Amino acid sequence: MYKEISKLIIYNDLGDNCILCNLADIIEDYDSKSCTNEKIITRIYREMKRILDLATNYGFDKNIWHNYLVFLLITNENSFSITCEKVGASDGTVNHFAKNDFKIFKNLFDYDFSHIEQDLDIDCFTTISNYKAIVKKAGMYNKNVSEKVQYISSCIENAKDEEEVFCIITGFYKDFGVGMFGLNKAFRVGHTNGKLEFYPISNMDEVILDDLVGYKFQKEELALNTEAFVEGRTANNVLLYGDSGTGKSVSIKAILNQYYDRGLRMIEIYKHQFQDLSAIIAHIKNRNYKYIIYMDDLSFEEFEIEYKFLKAVIEGGVEVKPDNVLIYATSNRRHLIRETWNDRNDIEERGDVHTNDTMQEKLSLANRFGLTIGYNNPSRDEYDEIVKELAKKHGNITLSEEELCEEANRWEMQHGGASGRTAQQFINWLAGKI
Repeated sequence: MYKEISKLIIYNDLGDNCILCNLADIIEDYDSKSCTNEKIITRIYREMKRILDLATNYGFDKNIWHNYLVFLLITNENSFSITCEKVGASDGTVNHFAKNDFKIFKNLFDYDFSHIEQDLDIDCFTTISNYKAIVKKAGMYNKNVSEKVQYISSCIENAKDEEEVFCIITGFYKDFGVGMFGLNKAFRVGHTNGKLEFYPISNMDEVILDDLVGYKFQKEELALNTEAFVEGRTANNVLLYGDSGTGKSVSIKAILNQYYDRGLRMIEIYKHQFQDLSAIIAHIKNRNYKYIIYMDDLSFEEFEIEYKFLKAVIEGGVEVKPDNVLIYATSNRRHLIRETWNDRNDIEERGDVHTNDTMQEKLSLANRFGLTIGYNNPSRDEYDEIVKELAKKHGNITLSEEELCEEANRWEMQHGGASGRTAQQFINWLAGKI
């Protein structure tokens, strides 16, 4: 195994403390008898636990050794894989080196551990090659990654040679991409040792636009803009504003689910991270995806100046925002920045000589969103329709429509007024009593 891995060219950088590399070192020491069997077994078990942890996190099943090898292939960002992500497999000398590496991975797929197991009296390799995962709810692991890895595993298992493996892997790169952006829908950002890092959001709500009852015009506007974006046509940054609980955030999550398989990804950031916006965009601007930078519940008090970073990124900075990035934000405020009557007062009580300049400064951020979509609280009839539709989707609620609306109206009077969120909370409460 060590000799096989040492011949990797394109995929030779497998990361620090890689399980595969560690196993190769262990088997090398086993073959050379440079370690006692007890130490070899201890080291093997340590790597087995890491494979089992990975399998648990991603819901791998059946042959999790194969799943692990596929996971390496589809998450390794190198010049070849990123080029395939953009243009697919093309003729070129690099293909010779890629096929060399795929031949090695195919050999690793078929590697025979039986002689090691017999000699050391262990069965861990056999066990992970015939693994039966504990059934878990989809929210407990990254189902999206799991399904892709297991599908590619089965394809490579049935592949005759490296030529077929080449077609399988390059096809995957072209269809889905490579690395975490290829496997995941949404991300948060943070810093590790001062370095900007992207963290996948593995447990996402699978909501779709039809789950949001009503708001037909708003959903259509948002979908049309996003459709243009993923197709490479011109599209606008979007501000969804209005009353709380009306479905603004749900709409954006649904849009991501609807267009994920067409290359749409989402990065969620917060106000205190706006100073990282330029670095985030620099990291993603050359990838073959369309990115929505998502800002939920966006608003600013007078003393908060983070919005200036956002203004510069949206429109006005020296560097043009790339075509594969849009900003979608939700807010309860139409103009985002808190205004006071003093802002509009011609008598200069604030000490500000140019009140019009102050107003324009506060309005300029909202004006840089090309598309603004309003979400207002539903009327009484609309609220009742939302409740009835949600009850119908739940399926187990047996109240008559009249009883249902009476209960829902009593509920909303005690829980913040009529809104889609209040309606959903009422249905949750009602269903919990069944």
